[in-house]
Amino acid sequence: MKINPNFASMERNYLFAEVAAKTAAYQAAHPDQRLLRMGIGDVAGPLPQAVVEAMAAASREMGRKEGFRGYGPYEGYGFLREAISAYYADLGAQVDPAEIYVNDGAKSDAGNLGDLFDRDNLCLIPDPVYPVYVDANRLAGRPVAFLDATPENGFLPLPGPETRADIVYLCSPNNPTGAAYDRQGLQAWVDFANRTGAVLLYDAAYEAFITDPGLPRSIYQVPGAKSCAIELCTLSKLASFTGVRCGYTVFPKGLRRGGQALGELWLRRQATKFNGVSYPVQRGAEAAFGKEGLAQARQAVKYYLENAAILAGAIGKFARYWGGKNSPYIWMECPKGMGSWEYFDFLLCEKQIVATPGAGFGRNGEGFLRLTAFGSREDVLEAAERLGRG
Repeated sequence: MKINPNFASMERNYLFAEVAAKTAAYQAAHPDQRLLRMGIGDVAGPLPQAVVEAMAAASREMGRKEGFRGYGPYEGYGFLREAISAYYADLGAQVDPAEIYVNDGAKSDAGNLGDLFDRDNLCLIPDPVYPVYVDANRLAGRPVAFLDATPENGFLPLPGPETRADIVYLCSPNNPTGAAYDRQGLQAWVDFANRTGAVLLYDAAYEAFITDPGLPRSIYQVPGAKSCAIELCTLSKLASFTGVRCGYTVFPKGLRRGGQALGELWLRRQATKFNGVSYPVQRGAEAAFGKEGLAQARQAVKYYLENAAILAGAIGKFARYWGGKNSPYIWMECPKGMGSWEYFDFLLCEKQIVATPGAGFGRNGEGFLRLTAFGSREDVLEAAERLGRG
């Protein structure tokens, strides 16, 4: 028996597991210290009340014989797909409910979309980047090349004359840098993909944080995207679903490669490997896209953006940073030439602040650190005060 040899090409520990282990060790040695956790991008909650009520009603419905539901559609219930389609329409993007596939969070599909593609396809991935994109393809034995995202290009690389790729991962607003593509930047990538036959895998997990009307919240707001782009999104950050798990992926009907519709292939894959998201969760997700649910969710998003502004204000006094606007992340340059893990240790041991070392997001992340605004206002204010002490 042989195990997958591609594990040898990966880091021994997943980035956030390594951060958690270091944090736990410090806390065990200093149980009296109050740690401020600004590392992993988990929300402070709670769920929007409209979501809670919808999930409770759906659970009661499931408790009656006449309301019980077993396995649901692999692609998700029609009521949720229609609600998501209406949400896109409000953004100015036309997405048919039949093009939407419900999942248990964007991370799952980000890792699983590679099932559609031959492992000889070249993946082009920005660096620094959310580690799942890289790890999933390395596990599959697929070749990976990197796009340099640097301060010089605003951490928003564009295709050039020599760019080659079969699959391109884009995340906007970006995790970890917080940078967001404008229409011109996304148009450049859409034109590249349509010209070369590449497929764009576009992660819009943080679209709800975009407040600048000049920045697209969906790639389908860009002409030509429906013939080259798959879009992933999630309710984790919009509606505090990190512990509930629900998201969706869009496969436009016009997206075909090798003579086949990729959405049809994805449905076949899901029927083999996925039994869908539970009925109560999908009813909760539907409520999140309703008028009341969205109003409640947007209040939470506004709260986190205010947190980001507080952190950015404190950091801006002693270091360069990106993000903090249109994003819940602040991507800061480590002061005094410190390395990412060096500065992580300094903040943990001297300030009792947990952040995420930029080096864990790729080679170009060395010398940077990511902080998240997904915390309580009390913690954020205290973190800003501690950072301000120097």
